[in-house]
Amino acid sequence: MFMKIILLGAPGAGKGTQATFLKETFNIPQISTGDMLRSAVEAGSDLGKKAKAFMESGQLVPDQLIIDLVALRVDQADCDNGFLLDGFPRTIPQAEAMKEAKINIDLVIEIKVPDQIIIERLSGRRIHKASGRIYHTKYNPPKIEGLDDETGEPLIIRVDDAKETIMKRLETYHQETEPLAKFYSSWESHSSIESPKFVSIDGTGSSNDINALLSKIISKQ
Repeated sequence: MFMKIILLGAPGAGKGTQATFLKETFNIPQISTGDMLRSAVEAGSDLGKKAKAFMESGQLVPDQLIIDLVALRVDQADCDNGFLLDGFPRTIPQAEAMKEAKINIDLVIEIKVPDQIIIERLSGRRIHKASGRIYHTKYNPPKIEGLDDETGEPLIIRVDDAKETIMKRLETYHQETEPLAKFYSSWESHSSIESPKFVSIDGTGSSNDINALLSKIISKQ
């Protein structure tokens, strides 16, 4: 069974929901680079100190430093049965660096959702700021448009859910991250021992349907 997994997909494709499902179903840790960086900084490790210096100066943490942190993280005991990489790699150079560092991956799953559906999903979200309650203009509308059901207070649109922001994030994804699908599918076609299996699925169905499909894909391996 494949347990060292990378999830690919545009913002709004449902990666977060599916990552949580896979983590809980197969009892493997979900590794986020953000969480990993924060932990390393808090622990005061040598790598954490290096990362902190870049972060405090407002610079991006270099890929090689991230790779070193990933390598250390996946070597920990809770990753013995596998792990799920969330939000990494984001670019082909990062994927190539992982390959060179011998951070082996068993399965890469791409969740594909058309841009128009993603824009509809994200731009329709409305938030009650005080409580964190989430609504959607189409899928979970409030009883009175624009108002929280319990307090009657106005709902807000987060900056990340503004249509212009979503379109910019999608553009970045298509330029930087989407090419990873071709990278991994091409690598698999060469059938080397280290090459992960690559699977692309339709992410437009219900969460439960996608849960079932992912379980089937992983359990078959």
